[in-house]
Amino acid sequence: MWTEFVSKTTHRRRGARVPDLSSSNPDWWRQAVIYQVYPRSFADADGDGLGDLKGVAQRLHHLAALGVDALWLSPFYPSELADGGYDVADYRDVDPRLGTLDDFDAMAAEAHRLGLKVIVDLVPNHTSHRHVWFQEALRAGPGSAARERYVFRDGRGPHGELPPTDWQSVFGGSAWRRVPDGQWYLHLFTPQQPDLNWENEEVRADFRTTLRFWSDRGVDGFRVDVAHALAKDLSEPLRDLGAPELSGEDALPRFPPGTHPFYDRDEVHEIYRDWRKVLDAYRPPRMAVAEAWVNPSSRRALYARPDELGQAFNFEYLQGGWDAEELKQIITESLATARAAGASATWVLSNHDVVRHPSRLMLPPGTDVDAWLLSGGHAPAVDEAAGLRRARAATLLMLALPGSSYVYQGEELGLPEVADLPFEVLQDPIWEQTGRVRKGRDGCRVPLPWTTTGPSYGFGAGGSWLPQPSAFARYAVEAQDGVEGSTLELYRRALRLRRKLLEGEELRWAPDSPPGVLHFARSDGWRCVANLSGAAVALPPGEVLISSGPLEDGRLAPDTTVWLA
Repeated sequence: MWTEFVSKTTHRRRGARVPDLSSSNPDWWRQAVIYQVYPRSFADADGDGLGDLKGVAQRLHHLAALGVDALWLSPFYPSELADGGYDVADYRDVDPRLGTLDDFDAMAAEAHRLGLKVIVDLVPNHTSHRHVWFQEALRAGPGSAARERYVFRDGRGPHGELPPTDWQSVFGGSAWRRVPDGQWYLHLFTPQQPDLNWENEEVRADFRTTLRFWSDRGVDGFRVDVAHALAKDLSEPLRDLGAPELSGEDALPRFPPGTHPFYDRDEVHEIYRDWRKVLDAYRPPRMAVAEAWVNPSSRRALYARPDELGQAFNFEYLQGGWDAEELKQIITESLATARAAGASATWVLSNHDVVRHPSRLMLPPGTDVDAWLLSGGHAPAVDEAAGLRRARAATLLMLALPGSSYVYQGEELGLPEVADLPFEVLQDPIWEQTGRVRKGRDGCRVPLPWTTTGPSYGFGAGGSWLPQPSAFARYAVEAQDGVEGSTLELYRRALRLRRKLLEGEELRWAPDSPPGVLHFARSDGWRCVANLSGAAVALPPGEVLISSGPLEDGRLAPDTTVWLA
């Protein structure tokens, strides 16, 4: 069956079309590779231990040499860092610890000079409690117009001493916080992140202004944080979830699609249709991608429709195990969901919120990740070399799929999770808000190593805001640059090759692949074979263009992916 499939899909490539990723192409994002920069952990230009925009600008040549098409900047706005920058005090400025608007403009100009698009994070569900609006709301008191921008309610109980509902914060505990005058405000995340009221026209108008502000500065697109939570059923009386231990996505299956009190409501799409009018007023139109946790997953297509955001993250793929049948089903369904929306699919293996995939993919199915982190990554222990091998195979598989690939900073170096951070250095609010039972996300946010020596391995002239393990020296850019077979060179080669091979947005599965093997052809004939089984398998005929690891006497080793022509 290998030979029959190969003969039907392989042809000599003549004059292969290079995808148009120019600034004039409105669809550049459909098959782009987008690199996520967590600014505080990327590069520190002033030596204060915190990454900044000048540091990003100084290291953009790394992204250009890597071969990505765009960078996505996690929040760099003024923030007290109650939630890693996602508590925004001013949506149209830069945190002074990270630079100035002039620094942003210089960084964006350098990115565009190098042929890189720039995407910024937008956080519309909530502001910081230090935002001028929220401070005004606290001063203005109950019933004021200032409080109408947020979700304030009287409490229950004889003296209003109980929260208005049983809604729970994503980070643990009640989603309501009482203020001195007795009212309560909603915060689906930390108490320092009060939720906005998107029924308020002033809120909607202000975000249209924000979209124009950054678009006018040359930003090419937006990543929309918690895109599924903006619309809420605020009609009285507010509805309880009925199970206080359920928060957020855990409660979604208990409600008919589109009717949960505050997640994935049908009304949210009116907001994004309004945004699309703003984004389409630019030439080329600004792209957008939704972070939307939805159930069933088919509802993700609603956010990705052409008259809304245009693209949505595919979290099923990130959450999938290292299992061929499971991944095949996820890939097939994800492509169908994107196709139904007229969008392209998205793929991601790591980001600022999850355990890095060289570690995560090695954890046995059913592992309690929170308990694993609390153990410092020792229970169970993870084989670092085996994890890197599997991560490289997973990356080559992801980059072969139709659609956009989102790469998290440092994964091109093969960085594992720093699971053994001491408790006393933890910054993630999850740690304290859960009563120190969930260690949080700091382990994937440890600053990058650029050199093999120095106080912060080249991150900056001083130390780093989270401690880096000594093992980071062997993962540093300096240690891998130009080294045949290194993970950095694998990414560079794969991204160069991917750009030459891309054509069309379809794939066709090979019939009767060996158990544990994923094998598909792209619409233009090149093929990807990934061995997720525990034994080497015979390679189908064809020229090996790239391999994530060494072959075994011409056979495809376990945890290895190849591209074939």
